[in-house]
Amino acid sequence: MKKSFLALAALAAFGGAAHAQSSVTLFGIVDAGFTYTNNNGGHSSWQMTSSNEQSTRWGLRGVEDLGSGLKAIFQLESGFSLVNGTAAQGGRLFGRQAWVGLSSDKYGTLTLGRQYNAMQDFIAPLQITTSTSLTVYGTHPLDNDNLGNTYRTNNEIKYTTQNYSGFQGEATYAFSNSTSFAVNRAYSVGATYSGGAVSLAAAYVRLSNPAFNKDTVGAIPSDNFYSLTTMPFLATAATVQQWGAAGTYSAGNAIFGLLYTGSLFGNPTAGSLFSGATGSGGGSGSVRFQNLEGSARYYFTPFLLASVGETYTHATQGSGSGNYWQTSAGFQYFLSKRTDLYVNAFYQKTSQHLHAWLNTIGAPSTTSTQVVAVVGIRHKF
Repeated sequence: MKKSFLALAALAAFGGAAHAQSSVTLFGIVDAGFTYTNNNGGHSSWQMTSSNEQSTRWGLRGVEDLGSGLKAIFQLESGFSLVNGTAAQGGRLFGRQAWVGLSSDKYGTLTLGRQYNAMQDFIAPLQITTSTSLTVYGTHPLDNDNLGNTYRTNNEIKYTTQNYSGFQGEATYAFSNSTSFAVNRAYSVGATYSGGAVSLAAAYVRLSNPAFNKDTVGAIPSDNFYSLTTMPFLATAATVQQWGAAGTYSAGNAIFGLLYTGSLFGNPTAGSLFSGATGSGGGSGSVRFQNLEGSARYYFTPFLLASVGETYTHATQGSGSGNYWQTSAGFQYFLSKRTDLYVNAFYQKTSQHLHAWLNTIGAPSTTSTQVVAVVGIRHKF
């Protein structure tokens, strides 16, 4: 009897080991090129730039089949500059993403760690630039809606539903990791639908006291947020709300898109949108942006994609207000499924009291216009 029990236990252990299957995948993107700016703080400039079309990165993605439709999953993703090899995202080892969780065929996915919010997960893939159809210079002014990933969220728990006939939902909550529970916490909700030629998405994000007093342990760390030096009117906001809705429609070789996003930076303690680096004269208090974008993409061949986007942004702060008009256009030529060449051009014009600022790795234009052109290569592995 004892021998039979031991044999049965050994067989069960062997069967479990045979059933559980796991894999770890190494992946990454390397992207670099040359960027021309006609007015970079009053001077024209040529720069070698990394992460133009997509951010340069490497990472590890893992999955273990636990049986009955349940999987353990993780992702570790590190960003860096291709032109000098330095780490991005404030020097973090895995600054882009670092999370672990469980995925169920029936109940959806639950993950914990440093992650994206619902705006980034659902709205960004429908935006002309963050869909990787164009380079980073086509994001909305000052990346006010964070579709360009100016910040990521620490201490985040995320639940994503299964895909139900094209519908999927998401909710996130990020802890302050402090005894002051409401200081530097965040949450977001979103939903998306994809069916046939149509893709739709909507999302909302709220940050409470982000980057509070140079905090590095809360949901939004101060060293991975809007720049305190160049954009204090965004970096010192007591609350941040960002929301949006977007859709695309495919017709043959063409894809048409329409997107609206808004953002509200409540009661900043320093700076003004209409003074200093970004403008001159007037404005104090909360800063609000409204972005409206129309876009079109067309595949001339499976190897050649042309993209164009037009964005209008209205900004207000107190009694001050202004507008940005931005045109983005470019071509991608796919040498293979993993390698492509790109050439893009961007033009931004602002109204009175605002300076154009497309190339935020440089200085704002000293006038109301700025032109940026970029050419480069991207390889995925």
